Amino acid sequence: MSQTWVRPLLAGNTWREVPRRAVTLWRRSLQVRTVVMTFLLSGLAILVIGISISLSISANLFQSLLDRVLIDSNNATTAAQRILDSSDAADRAALQSLMGSTVSTVQVISGSNSIAYFRESSSVGSAIAPPDQVSPVLASVITGELRHRVQQSSGKQFWQSVSLTSVDGVTNPGVVVGSDIRVPGAGTYELYIGYNFAEGEQTLSFMQSTGVIGAVGLLVLLTVIIFLVVRWVIEPVQRVAAISRQLAQGELGVRLPIKGDDELASLAASFNGMADSLQARIGELADLSIVQQRFVSDVSHELRTPLTTIRLASDVLYEQRRDFVGPTSRTVELLHTQTVRFESLLVDLLEISRYDAGSVQLERQSANIVRIAADAIESVTGLAAGVGSEILLRAPGGWLDTDVDPRRIRRIVLNLLGNAIEHGEGHPIVVSVDSNEKSVALTVRDYGLGMSEEQMGRVFDRFWRADPSRTRTIGGAGLGLAISKEDALAHGGGLDLWSELGVGTVFRLTLPRTADATPADSPLPLVPSDPEATGPGRFSVLTARHADGKRAADA
Repeated sequence: MSQTWVRPLLAGNTWREVPRRAVTLWRRSLQVRTVVMTFLLSGLAILVIGISISLSISANLFQSLLDRVLIDSNNATTAAQRILDSSDAADRAALQSLMGSTVSTVQVISGSNSIAYFRESSSVGSAIAPPDQVSPVLASVITGELRHRVQQSSGKQFWQSVSLTSVDGVTNPGVVVGSDIRVPGAGTYELYIGYNFAEGEQTLSFMQSTGVIGAVGLLVLLTVIIFLVVRWVIEPVQRVAAISRQLAQGELGVRLPIKGDDELASLAASFNGMADSLQARIGELADLSIVQQRFVSDVSHELRTPLTTIRLASDVLYEQRRDFVGPTSRTVELLHTQTVRFESLLVDLLEISRYDAGSVQLERQSANIVRIAADAIESVTGLAAGVGSEILLRAPGGWLDTDVDPRRIRRIVLNLLGNAIEHGEGHPIVVSVDSNEKSVALTVRDYGLGMSEEQMGRVFDRFWRADPSRTRTIGGAGLGLAISKEDALAHGGGLDLWSELGVGTVFRLTLPRTADATPADSPLPLVPSDPEATGPGRFSVLTARHADGKRAADA
């Protein structure tokens, strides 16, 4: 048990981590929570029961001792009064001797040496009356209240709990019992007998110590039993969790061992049956996926040859379109346009099939992301101008070479620019490039319609378009952003998206500077903070900066 719990708590270089690790262990381990809660609740129950028993024993023990001392005190007082009544002492010396023998008798019968007597103030004065006498132990514990009660109730006993301090300075609990006696020729005296309960306190302390030791032993034994029981129950659950994780990681052949015929064995059998069914279904889906991928790849390859022939024929016809009459010329133009789109779709399908088959190989070389972006911008300037958009390039960083596949990065930038032109509503488009020690980032910002949360969640899905009813400025079947996402991941980077309806959209590409670099924070923010993001005059600043953007692209 100690190795199971203490080792995770002490793993680390400092004790300051122990509270945090304890909280983590509490949240993650059902076994720890069960044992600790059982220990605490059992300890609380034993504490309450122990206190109740201790108070009950203490009260019963005190009452038993009190009953005994009251009987002894009454016997001693009766014997003392009998001695005094039978005496014929008539002078002071004889009375003092009589009081001495009376006190001795009281000490013997009561079993206490702590005796005190006082002549009541209401008695008639007598010259032969013995003087008051008090034991040092009782000198400071007899209260005026006790004396008043003894004086007012003749023939009765009264007692009071006190703390008695012995000659050696030890203080113990006790009681003082008071009553009155009549001394012939001297009047009425108050008689007080002190009883020390030290032995009773020792007995109670011994019983309490024994109870504490027994409670601790019971608590430890109960904790060990609970730990063993919980471990016996929890371990199969932990095995189920471990096997589930292995199944989630793709190890479909793992199974739970089945032992016995109890509920845990039934759980293991049901789990194994579920795993068998899951493995069979996943196998079927994997086979179907392989067939589908092979079909797409084979069809794409088979279409390349006839498509190439059709493309060559359409190019020849397209070059001679001016020689044809009106309807025929228009038909040739449509044939050429759709053939180009068909070829682009076929290329995208082949690329997707390569990613699905895991056969993509990057051709890395040192390249400048800013120059790649500038080249891509230049190639789509005509398309942007056709819809009334300007493309601005801002590059405060990113001029150093980065280890990438230039063809794929240029394809990502072209896809992002095409998406911005398509949905930018003729507003300016801002391309930003920046870098830090480990990463280089590129963002494409448009000020178009933007997207909803649902659209943002599907924008990287294959064959999905935000608004299929919109007129397409450029071709595409919804594969461009999906391929761009795969290209970014293949480089060890990422492609992120921010969008807001009525404000616009930002796509951010983040790439590591070298092939073996670990992913780092992007040098460019995803959420735009530019002053043009909102407000009626948001495009005026962009137009004023257009010259700076062109100079940066030309550099």
